[in-house]
Amino acid sequence: MASTDPNIIPTQPEIRQLDETAINRIAAGEVVERPASAVKELVENAIDAGATRVSIDLADGGKTLIRVTDDGCGMTPDQLPLALARHATSKIDGSDLLNIHTLGFRGEALPSLGSVGRLTITSRARGAEAASIRVSGGRVDPVKPAALRAGTVVELRDLFFATPARLKFMRTDRAEAQAVTDTVKRLAMAEPSVAFTLRDVSEGGEGRLVFRADAETGDLFDALRDRLGRVMGREFTDNALRIDTMREGLRLYGYAALPTYSRGAAVAQYLFVNGRPVRDKMLTGALRAAYFDFLSRDRHPAAALFIDCDPMLVDVNVHPAKSEVRFRDPGVARGLIVSALRHALAEAGHRASTTVAGATLGAMRLEQTGARIYQMDRPSPAARMASYQAQAPGFAELSGSYSGRMVEPDPGEDARRAEEPAAEIPPESLPLGAARGQVHENYIIAQTADGMVIVDQHAAHERLVYEKLKRQMAENGVAAQALLIPEIVELSNADCARLLDLSDELARLGLTIEPFGGGAVAVRETPAILGPVDAGAMLRDILDELADQGESATLQARIEAILSRVACHGSIRSGRRMRGEEMNALLREMEATPHSGQCNHGRPTYVELKLSDIERLFGRS
Repeated sequence: MASTDPNIIPTQPEIRQLDETAINRIAAGEVVERPASAVKELVENAIDAGATRVSIDLADGGKTLIRVTDDGCGMTPDQLPLALARHATSKIDGSDLLNIHTLGFRGEALPSLGSVGRLTITSRARGAEAASIRVSGGRVDPVKPAALRAGTVVELRDLFFATPARLKFMRTDRAEAQAVTDTVKRLAMAEPSVAFTLRDVSEGGEGRLVFRADAETGDLFDALRDRLGRVMGREFTDNALRIDTMREGLRLYGYAALPTYSRGAAVAQYLFVNGRPVRDKMLTGALRAAYFDFLSRDRHPAAALFIDCDPMLVDVNVHPAKSEVRFRDPGVARGLIVSALRHALAEAGHRASTTVAGATLGAMRLEQTGARIYQMDRPSPAARMASYQAQAPGFAELSGSYSGRMVEPDPGEDARRAEEPAAEIPPESLPLGAARGQVHENYIIAQTADGMVIVDQHAAHERLVYEKLKRQMAENGVAAQALLIPEIVELSNADCARLLDLSDELARLGLTIEPFGGGAVAVRETPAILGPVDAGAMLRDILDELADQGESATLQARIEAILSRVACHGSIRSGRRMRGEEMNALLREMEATPHSGQCNHGRPTYVELKLSDIERLFGRS
């Protein structure tokens, strides 16, 4: 070899004991990656101290100043030096590292921050005098008296000044400030009863208010809903489903958005375990699995989900920044998320996101070029009815050569209504109303009690047929097609064992595999609905998903993709004229079928416009 082997050194290596400052700087590299990490550690300390108000000030994205002020229990003067010692904490006694009830427990944050920046802690406990301590680049100054009413103020200046190489990896001030904002919002979502304020004081003075969330009151779900509305926006809470379920000691609660309120990236997915914000691959995969039948691959669900459980059932001591967790039984946590979300989505029925109507109105609303010249008086209901009756003959002419068609009245309808009980609900009072016409042979116009509904007949019927096919498959099972000559697939011994562990589950989906010696498996049956398949490629796709998420939905997804295509070809086509009773029958079936508010790709099947919104379009508001 031309190059020198880096593992060969001329002298015998000597093992050295690092000094305390080097140890703290190494720990800081694990715990404090950027200003947002420092803010996270300091705010978590404030929450653990019982604070009801937390204020965060930052300058230059947190690079030159981070100040966290809280009204928590504070510290006495004799505790301040101990707070800066490594692995010194008031949150655990060290006897049980699984029974953790606080956000922090390592005792590494403050000494780590003091080793890479200029840290000042001012605190006052109840019944004690206020005191302050300062540490700069690992050098600790003596405790001094200070002026403070209550609580704690932690001020961190010139982050990473003692490790200049780390500064080269910092992003722009704006990017770092955005990361801090995201961190504060995540912590605020987990603590609705705590007030949070975030200010940018880069320009001096009181600074610019970046984020504010007052303490919420009420029961758990009312407070959580209000806090999520403040953080994620009212559109999310207006289109979110309440989740509350329990299984085997794990409680899942929170809010998950309707499929039609999806996002272009996974930026609105927030997961918490025992009040701790986490970014866990297994939990994120469970969230996607719950929605995979309702969203296309380029759309992502929005949700804020909380899992509470006995601390003994989850290990939070698996990552220095405590951003990952490990459940004792991860299958229970994953199954809880998937089943709870699918149940909630099924109960939502035909409901679709209100943002669809908002986007429709936005597209229809003309831009105001000047002051409105006139304001029409709103007519009375009687005047409106007379006007409609006078115009009806003219509208009836549209049924000939034009694209819009009115629903033809049934001659026997009046007689049937006379025979029906008086208590029957009029069609207009039903959620999707009564069909009034069809335009362009593709869109059904229905009238509701307080507005109108526009239905995409092809997309709606496609979803109805798809749900029917899925029910039939669940009841009758997946038909399997036996291979004349079994296909032998060579795999590693480990991959072979993982697949054979899933053989019963795969057999229920029509894929039968058997061991064939060594690392090979024999594929004897494949799902008939898939037709000819490359069994080897399919098995490897299943293995890839197992390695990435711990569970595979590849085979089920392929089967349901075929059902979706069958539903598309078997549904009402665009351009077909429908009779009035057919339109109303479609509307009633949509009301009775889960998930009918969106098509198989997550797009809405109908748009609802309220009468008040329509009147605003015509200047009647």
